[in-house]
Amino acid sequence: MNIHTASQSASTPDLALWGGLECTVNRVRDNYFSQMERNGHAGRLQDIERFASLGISAIRYPVLWERTAPDGIDKADWSWADERLPALRQLGVKPIVGLVHHGSGPRHTSLVDPAFPALLAEYAGAVAVRYPWVEHYTPVNEICTTARFSGLAGVWYPHGGDEATFVRALLIQCRATVLAMRAIRAVNPDAKLVQTDDLSKTYGTPEMEEIAGFFNERRWLAWDLLCGMIDEHHKLWRYLLDAGAGEDELRWFRDNPCPPDVVGVNYYITSERWLDHRPERYPETHRHVFRGVPHADLEAPRALATPTPGIAPLLIETWERYGLPIAITEAHIDANREDQLRWLLEIWNAAHKARQQGAEAHIDANREDQLRWLLEIWNAAHKARQQGADVRAVTVWALLGSFDWNCLVTECRGYYEPGPFDVRASSPRPTALATLMRELASKRPLSNPVLQGEGWWRRPGRFWCKPVATRLAVADIAVRSQFKSSRVQPILISGGSGTLGSAFKRICEQRNLACHVLTRQEMDIGDPASVEAAIVRFKPWAIVNAGGYVRVDEAEADIERCMRENTLGPTVLALACMRHALRFMTFSTDLVFDGAKAQPYVESDSTNPLGVYGRSKLEAERRVLDADPQALVIRTSAFFGPWDLHNFVTQALNTLDAGLPFQAARDAIVSPTYVPDLVNVALDLLIDRERGIWHLTNGEALSWLELARRACAAAGVPADRLQEVAIEECGFVARRPGYSAMGSERGLLLPSLDDALRRYVEAVQERANGIGLGHDLAGEAAHYAS
Repeated sequence: MNIHTASQSASTPDLALWGGLECTVNRVRDNYFSQMERNGHAGRLQDIERFASLGISAIRYPVLWERTAPDGIDKADWSWADERLPALRQLGVKPIVGLVHHGSGPRHTSLVDPAFPALLAEYAGAVAVRYPWVEHYTPVNEICTTARFSGLAGVWYPHGGDEATFVRALLIQCRATVLAMRAIRAVNPDAKLVQTDDLSKTYGTPEMEEIAGFFNERRWLAWDLLCGMIDEHHKLWRYLLDAGAGEDELRWFRDNPCPPDVVGVNYYITSERWLDHRPERYPETHRHVFRGVPHADLEAPRALATPTPGIAPLLIETWERYGLPIAITEAHIDANREDQLRWLLEIWNAAHKARQQGAEAHIDANREDQLRWLLEIWNAAHKARQQGADVRAVTVWALLGSFDWNCLVTECRGYYEPGPFDVRASSPRPTALATLMRELASKRPLSNPVLQGEGWWRRPGRFWCKPVATRLAVADIAVRSQFKSSRVQPILISGGSGTLGSAFKRICEQRNLACHVLTRQEMDIGDPASVEAAIVRFKPWAIVNAGGYVRVDEAEADIERCMRENTLGPTVLALACMRHALRFMTFSTDLVFDGAKAQPYVESDSTNPLGVYGRSKLEAERRVLDADPQALVIRTSAFFGPWDLHNFVTQALNTLDAGLPFQAARDAIVSPTYVPDLVNVALDLLIDRERGIWHLTNGEALSWLELARRACAAAGVPADRLQEVAIEECGFVARRPGYSAMGSERGLLLPSLDDALRRYVEAVQERANGIGLGHDLAGEAAHYAS
C-alpha cells in the first residue's frame, strides 16, 4: 500500500520530515512544570540517536532560558546543550533552537515585564556565541497562543484575564523576538527565524460573523507584527489601541520588521472552531459569553455535518497573506480534549475570566488515528505545494509524548500521551508512529493496515450536538480517498460470545478498526482447517484470540476441554498467523504464578501455576511464542467493566446496592483490570507490532475486599453489608495464589485504578440513563451530510 502524493516537480526539493520535542517549561503561580523532566530527556543523551533513526532532517530542540540561565548569563550552565547540540549535528539532524517554549522566562521577569525583550535578547546572543553554527531559531514559541493562555485566559503566569494583558504579552513577546534575532544575527548573519503559532480558523452561524471574523484576524497578529504589516489601515489597529497599545510601539514593528524566514504553522484537530449563537443546542461545557454575546464554541468536527477541507486551504491562505516559506511545525493529535475543556471552564467560571478561544493541540485519539492524522497532514502539505505554496516540511510533534496537556499543564495529574516513542518503560519504546515516520522519510510503501480507515474527525459518530449543515466546501476527496480501498483488511477476533470478545467488537467499532468477531461455530480455533478457512474468507491482517475456557474451578475436572481451548487453539492460531504473515495476539492470566512472591510479578518472573487453568495458559504462552516469535501475549487479571453483569465489581455493587450482603476475600491480592482500558491498550500494542509477553493491569495490588470497598466509594454505594472472608472460605475447587498482583518491566500503560473506577461508574450511569450521544447522532449526521 503506497499512499504517497507526488511532489511538485522533479526540481522542487522534497517535502522534509521534521521532529519536535515537547519541552514546555510553563509557570503556574510559583510552580514550574517541565516536560523534559517528566519525559526523561533531561537526563537521557541516547535519545538523540533515537530521534535520528526516524529519518528527520531537522528537530525543534530546546535550549531554554529558564533551564540554562535562570540566574543570569554569568551563571549559565551550558553543559546539557553542549552535549546534545553537537550530537544532533554529527548525526545530520539540524536543530531549530527554541529559547522560550510556553514559558515566561526566569522568575525575575515575565511576559508583561518591559525588561523581558532586552533580557531575552541578551540570552539569545549568548546562545549564538556559544553555538555559532546553529542556523535556525524560534526565540519564542507560539507567541499569540501563549499570550492568550497567559494574558487572557489566566491559565499560566502572569495569569492575566483581560484584553489589555493579552495585548501587552503579545507585544512584549514580539519585541523580544525582534531583539533576540538581532542579537543572534550579530553573531551569525545567516541565522533564520522559524516563527510558530497555531494556524486556527473559526467558522460560525451568520449571527456570529462579527466575532468569528475578529478571531480570524487575531490569529495572525504575531506574524503581522513581525512582518511590519500593522499600521492604521490594519483591521485590528483600533482594537490594539483600545487594549492599551501605543501608536509608537506599534509603528516600531513597522520600522523594525523581522519577518520569519519560515512561517511555522501548528495545526491540531482543535484549530478549527465552530461558533453558534444557539448555545442551548450544545453541552454546558461549550457555552460561553464573549463581548456580551452568549454562544457555543467547540471543535468544528464535533458540530459540522460536512467536515472542513482540513489544513490544505489554510496553508494556501497563509501563503497568500505572507508569501513566505511555510513549515507545519506541529502535527499532533491526542489527549483527552473533553477533560481539557472542562478544566479550562472550571478556571474560567471560578475567576470570572473572559473567554479564550481555541485551546492547544489535543484531542482524544488512539494509535490508528495518530497515524491517520499525520498522513492526512502530510498529503495535505503535498497538495498545497502542488497549488503553488512553498511548504517546506511537516513536523511530527512530541517525539517522546507529552504529559498533562488535558489540564493545560496546570497540574501533575499523571496523564501521558505517547508519540513516536513511549517513555513508560526503562527505555523509550518506538510506536507505530515511528515506523510511519521512517516510511515517509525513506519513501517506502506505507505498511500499516489501519491507515485504510478514516480518522474519528471524519466519522459519523463524532458529534457532541445535532449536526449542523453548512455551505463549507466538502472535505477534499483526494485527501480522503487515501483511506479507502476496495477491501479493508479486518482484524479477526475469536470468542465473540465472551466478555473480552464482545469488548473488542465494541471498541473496534468505536475506533473504526474493521473487524469480524467469530463464534466457535464460525471458527473453531482448535481445528486447523476451520482456522484456515476463516483466514481465506476474511483475509485479515491480524487475529486476536479473545476466547477460551474461563471456568477456573471446573477446569480441574475438565482437563481435556480446557487444554484444547486454552492451549491447542492458540497454538493453531499462532501457526496459521506465521504461515500467512499475520499479527497474532492472545491472552493469558495471573494464575500462571504460585503466589510465593510478595511483590508484583513482572514479565520475566518464574512461573508455577497451581491449577489446571493456569497450566493451560502457561503452556499456551510457551507454544505460541515458539510457533510465532512475533506473537503478542497479554497477561492480565481480575476483569471489571461496564458491559457485562458477571464481573466482580458489578456483582458487588449490584448486590450491596440492593441491601444484600456480599462476601470478598481479604487475603487474596490481585491487580484489577478495567476491560475498556485493557482492550484499547492491547490494540495499540498490536498496531505497534509489539511482541512477547506483556502485563496489562490498572497497576495496583490490593485484595478483593479492598477492591469492593474502593468500588463502593467510587459509586456512592454503602459498604456496610460487605463481609470479609478468607480465601479458604470461598469454596473454590482450584487452588489460587494468595498473591498474584502484576507489575511490568516493559511499561505500565493503563491508567490508575481510581481513574478506571471513576470511568466505570460514569459508563454504567450513562448506560442506565440511555446516554450514547455519538452513536445516536450517527444516522442524523449522514442525513445532514447528504
